[in-house]
Amino acid sequence: MPAPTQGSTTSAEVPTASTGSSAPPRGGSAPPRGGSDWPAQATDTIVGLVDSVRDKTTGPAASIARGAVYGTLAAIVGTAALVLALVLLVRGIDVGVDALLDLVDIDDPGRSTWIAHAITALLFLVPGLLLWRKGTQPAHD
Repeated sequence: MPAPTQGSTTSAEVPTASTGSSAPPRGGSAPPRGGSDWPAQATDTIVGLVDSVRDKTTGPAASIARGAVYGTLAAIVGTAALVLALVLLVRGIDVGVDALLDLVDIDDPGRSTWIAHAITALLFLVPGLLLWRKGTQPAHD
């Protein structure tokens, strides 16, 4: 780096007001006393206020949006998993009943499917009736 010539300044040397040259840069120094730099102070205040409001509003809004997206995704995946589990349940009962009917030599095509559907219906009907009965009973004081 070449040596500075007389009258020139480097980045380390900043002319000050005491030498009669330009005012200090606004970058890292404090504004001069006397309020001559009020536009910069007003700008800093406004920017600080806007940043504070943004942090208080967009933070919770982003969290709510994220929760809604993940909640919707969980509901969709959960519904698909429930449907697949019910299909597997009916199919497993069908295969099991078919194997039992083969053991006792009752081999009638389609019979295991109707039995599997009846068992699945009972698996949902009995708890449903119990919950319905419990829901229609008057509350005891």
